Amino acid sequence: MTTGPRSAEPTPATDGGGAPKVVAEGVPSAVRSDLGWDDGRRPVAWLHITAPGRGVTPSVRSWCVCGRDLFAAGQRRALALIADHEQHRTACPHITPAQEGRKAA
Repeated sequence: MTTGPRSAEPTPATDGGGAPKVVAEGVPSAVRSDLGWDDGRRPVAWLHITAPGRGVTPSVRSWCVCGRDLFAAGQRRALALIADHEQHRTACPHITPAQEGRKAA
């Protein structure tokens, strides 16, 4: 019998079947034990773009928790709504917190 280092082998099961362990002892599992973990972030503005391919009209939908819900179809209108959505993300009070001293619109 050797007492020195051995090659890695599955740990025998208690019934002697040789079933490997799922996780080695002392090694943290990849599964989080606290499934209620929350960092406080919430999605508040969405942009859904559908551009299926040649010959099909692209469409865009932009909506936000502030009540915004806009839709555009056609390349020119879709591009305009994408730009408007980006601008809305800088101005929406649900996304950009109010700054002290800022004038109310």
